[in-house]
Amino acid sequence: MGTLGFMLFENMSLTNAIYFSIVTMATVGYGDIHPKTEIGKILTIIIIIGGVGTFLSVVASITDVFVNRREETIRQEKVNMVLGLFFSEMGNDLLKHFVKFDNEIESLYKNLKISIKWKNEDFTNAYDLLKKHRLSIDSHKGDMPALLKCMQSRADMLLRLIENPIIQEHELFTELLRAVFHLRDELSHRNNLSELLDSDRKHLEGDISRAYKLLIFEWLRYLRYIKNNYGYLFSLAIRTNPFDPGATIVVKD
Repeated sequence: MGTLGFMLFENMSLTNAIYFSIVTMATVGYGDIHPKTEIGKILTIIIIIGGVGTFLSVVASITDVFVNRREETIRQEKVNMVLGLFFSEMGNDLLKHFVKFDNEIESLYKNLKISIKWKNEDFTNAYDLLKKHRLSIDSHKGDMPALLKCMQSRADMLLRLIENPIIQEHELFTELLRAVFHLRDELSHRNNLSELLDSDRKHLEGDISRAYKLLIFEWLRYLRYIKNNYGYLFSLAIRTNPFDPGATIVVKD
């Protein structure tokens, strides 16, 4: 509007009109160009009053975008560091227990046999297949006392994680921790896990299925992250992959 006004009322060229509008809004005001008509001066006053605030707001918004982007990157780094600790100390062990209950584990063995050659598309495809996969849990196949012992031995770590304010911002991981806590409480309140009513066993299978599915999704998301950022961590992860029966910690050619 300022450019058009100066061209119309001050007979400025397009270049000079843009130039004068910008130096006015930016409060630079070199004085080499100035309005000569009354209406031109009024237009300049309007631009100073309304335009300066707008100009500074745009500059501030652009600055905020870059600052917030950096802060978000740092926050994500911290979240992923905590996720790495969780899988190192507990998550992988939980997956090794859960796969023993899974009736359809052969399908997951096929789709989650991650290798060093995987790309982002492979992770995306695996994620889509997981969303369609229907878990089938049989509590007779696994060892529930051993699963309970695994969770109880890491009780302090779970409490520290749930208290971490960074983790609270990661909604899916927070939901996973709740599911793990709930499963631990369900198992620990039963006196004899080897003698359960069918209805009670079915209820526990539902709790296992919930924690198991959330854990797989977080595990896959974390592996994608370290594949793109930390190759040495990814190498260890695929050599301890709970969904690869042939996985071995030994590095081979």
